[in-house]
Amino acid sequence: MEIVEFELAHAAAFKALNEAWIGKYFAVEPKDREVLDDPQGKIIAKGGRILMALQDGEPVGCAALLKMSDGGYEVAKMTVSESLRGSGLGRRLMQRCIDAGAEMGASRLYLETNSGLGPALGLYRAMGFHDLAPVATVYARADVFMERPY
Repeated sequence: MEIVEFELAHAAAFKALNEAWIGKYFAVEPKDREVLDDPQGKIIAKGGRILMALQDGEPVGCAALLKMSDGGYEVAKMTVSESLRGSGLGRRLMQRCIDAGAEMGASRLYLETNSGLGPALGLYRAMGFHDLAPVATVYARADVFMERPY
């Protein structure tokens, strides 16, 4: 298993991995479509990064870091193939996000999630994220807001 930087060849897998988990628990929203249809333009070209987890060369997980105007990065579109959930890959991806944020001089990592995603919440808290007061968001599913300062 390796975690690599996004390449255009990963675009279809990035989209499919995210559509699978979002579609399983929620509805794919317009903001999801915008980012998933153009990850190069909507994330990377704006100063963000996408990390892809590969197993035997095949994408099995991903996470994006979206540059924020306050010097932080939003962790978004993080998922692991269903068959690998519980394997520790999510923890490895989040650690790589934390390391990447430090490399880029981030002031904080921020994320929006849902209170029904217990394993994800447990991971985020174990990795140093703490809850914030609710904020305005474009995502109907987001009801938990967290950050991890550097």
